[in-house]
Amino acid sequence: MRTPNLFSPPPGLGESSRRERRRMLARTGLAWLVMMQVMMLAFPGYMRPVERSAEAQQTLEQAIVLMNWSSLVLCVPLMTYCAWPLWQGAWRDLARRRVGMDVPVALGLLAAFIPSVIATWRQTGEVYFDSVSMFVAFLMGARYLELCARQAAGSRSAGGLEGHLLALADRWALRFVCVQLVLAAGVGLWWWSVQPDQAVAVTVALLVMSCPCALSMSVPAALAARRTLSLRHDRSSALDAQRLDAAMRRVARQNLFGSLAWHVLVTPLAAMGWVQPWLAALTMLMSSLAVAVNAWRLTRIQGPSGLGLVGSTG
Repeated sequence: MRTPNLFSPPPGLGESSRRERRRMLARTGLAWLVMMQVMMLAFPGYMRPVERSAEAQQTLEQAIVLMNWSSLVLCVPLMTYCAWPLWQGAWRDLARRRVGMDVPVALGLLAAFIPSVIATWRQTGEVYFDSVSMFVAFLMGARYLELCARQAAGSRSAGGLEGHLLALADRWALRFVCVQLVLAAGVGLWWWSVQPDQAVAVTVALLVMSCPCALSMSVPAALAARRTLSLRHDRSSALDAQRLDAAMRRVARQNLFGSLAWHVLVTPLAAMGWVQPWLAALTMLMSSLAVAVNAWRLTRIQGPSGLGLVGSTG
């Protein structure tokens, strides 16, 4: 029998859940493939600041136009097929007249993609196809980890402790999204009044960072780690179970407030224009990976006798 791990499919997972898992993995894989291609196509644009002859500069500009059109073609399936769950979630939230986690994501994608399409058509201005592709790829990777964690955590009936932690994470994620949306709108308007050419990049960076992926997976990842350890060591006593719950609760809170602190620290840098959209997408992925790694640390306990060690690391 295969040893369970943090993101392995839990026993008894239904066919619909397995199909959802496969589709999410396919969307994630395609998004990463497109991202790598678009990043290569964006390379000529990075060469603009280098001084060269007029003829060489004209050749470079022609290459940039061609690469921008190629990036646009590649980003069409990225924005439709790969990002389809994001559009569904945003539309569902707006139909219910609520601000969910997918609304700022959709706004960030549109704020970067539409100006890029216009700039490509007019053959002038900045394009952000590289940032769009990175955002979707990193976001789908984080969403895949979140889906795996939620499926693993959901295989056990949610008790009072688990329900409280999940509700706490959802409340903080909703507050974070609302604050980030207001901040992105205010900062974007300020940049538009003082330096319009930077307004789009700053606004997109703030909208990208408003995605609470790490916050939303902080508790499910800890619950999934708790379940994984329980499957590995089913001979734990009631006392050991209590200690494991305490360790899980500590890891969940570390994930939740650690990811929140990370975004709070980086947000002012983005507001000042020091964080480009692609770098904002990278920080979002890093926070989600940090949550997964911290939860994985809980599964490294080698039996009931190691539970005391987890309690002493907090």
